[in-house]
Amino acid sequence: MKPTAVSLKSAEMSKRIHPWLFTIFLFVTTFFHPSFADVGTAAKYSPPYLPTACFGDDASMFPTNNLFAAAGDGIWDNGASCGRQYLVRCISAAIPGTCNPSETIEIKIVDRADTSVSRPSASGATIVLSTTAFGAIANPSASSINIEYQQV
Repeated sequence: MKPTAVSLKSAEMSKRIHPWLFTIFLFVTTFFHPSFADVGTAAKYSPPYLPTACFGDDASMFPTNNLFAAAGDGIWDNGASCGRQYLVRCISAAIPGTCNPSETIEIKIVDRADTSVSRPSASGATIVLSTTAFGAIANPSASSINIEYQQV
């Protein structure tokens, strides 16, 4: 069977389209990363950390690395958030340069922000981080930051 002008033209077009499709695919996968995280705010709180809404006076429930937090109303979930772990990273703040963009920390929820013994540095935060956790991802002098967080 002899190829027609239409079939030859289609073959030539497909050879030209394939490199463009690859380029577009490469561009999209390089610059647009899918994210499964949520965005919120974080404040910090200082000792005393006990008693907590989650574990009372049981200090053994705190992680030894001091990367823990109190849950704000958005993630409290009637206490179901107690013991949950989240990956948290600072994405922005009111003052440029506040975030440590290369750091992502894993924190454990040990308290409820609304009832914590020590008051948060800012009200209405999604997560209130221990001073150690806050300082790991942002300048400790900031009172609040914007975060990306994901339950693990």
